[in-house]
Amino acid sequence: MNLTERVGLSVLRRIDPETAHGLALKALRAGLAPLPGPVTSPLLATRLAGLTLPNPVGLAAGFDKNATAVAQLSRAGFGFIEVGAATPRPQAGNPKPRLFRLPQDRAVINRFGFNNDGMEAIAARLARRPAGIPVGLNLGANKDSPDRAADFAKVLAHCGPYIDFATVNVSSPNTERLRDLQGKGALSALLKGVFETRNILPRKIPIFLKISPDMTPEELADLAEVAVASGIDAVIATNTTLDREGLKSAGSSENGGLSGAPLFEKSTRCLARLSELTAGRLPLIGVGGIASADDAYAKIRAGATAVQIYSAMVYQGLSLAPRIAQGLDALLARDGFASVAEAVGTDRKAWL
Repeated sequence: MNLTERVGLSVLRRIDPETAHGLALKALRAGLAPLPGPVTSPLLATRLAGLTLPNPVGLAAGFDKNATAVAQLSRAGFGFIEVGAATPRPQAGNPKPRLFRLPQDRAVINRFGFNNDGMEAIAARLARRPAGIPVGLNLGANKDSPDRAADFAKVLAHCGPYIDFATVNVSSPNTERLRDLQGKGALSALLKGVFETRNILPRKIPIFLKISPDMTPEELADLAEVAVASGIDAVIATNTTLDREGLKSAGSSENGGLSGAPLFEKSTRCLARLSELTAGRLPLIGVGGIASADDAYAKIRAGATAVQIYSAMVYQGLSLAPRIAQGLDALLARDGFASVAEAVGTDRKAWL
């Protein structure tokens, strides 16, 4: 992290979190953030569900909800980026305040509620994005929709021609009853509609599924069965948690989804369990509490083909992505792996 980024983060941490986030995006678009370009090596180059990634470190959905900084983020050292979530109609989300820093825990709580500009505005921006690393879209449903399952297919139909992958997000805790769609029957029906839509797109893009870390072992087993049977291309494990165990910061009792360091162990155990349940039949993307190359490496060795980061950038800045990628390169070389793929799942048993 250079001095400019350090000073910028110090200033932003004195501002309301949501306002600070908006200013960070403006600074990024204005060219005030470090943009190192592609970070890659023979060890880091990764294949994920048919996509070619320069490195396995992705940006999780939520940072650029409305796809306003895709060009800049594509040059920020990530191997892939995910924008959104997008819903068919624009929606304001939940009342403010709805974003809270937990500095003692290196964590964040949000209860945004899928605030976004809607699929039409987001699709128009994605249509203008430059070529580069893979860009995906997190699909969501309007809070007041009479058919939330249909909303996912609707967003995919509208935005699908302009993206490289799409993520079905039924795991956000901030939209009432959304997680009910993770149940075996509801999820099967939802994915059927999404795949039918995907199959009529100009390109057959991969479909990912983002899951909650708060499922019981039985629920996770059911989800794994549906994911494999449906033909889903990858699973993102995991979204935020409702768990508050062990938190120290003021504000830790706020409602919403918790992300950051306290989620690391829980999400990694869920990832490893899912890796065991699916027995390598589909790639997994590890998310939750990654703040260093060591954290990313642990996710990969627990079963992840690639990883995503977001909350740790609140505390460490945008330059965290290339730092993690470069650190991963060194860790893979140290342990004698010829590629990321060789390391996937090699330490899974330690997390079960």
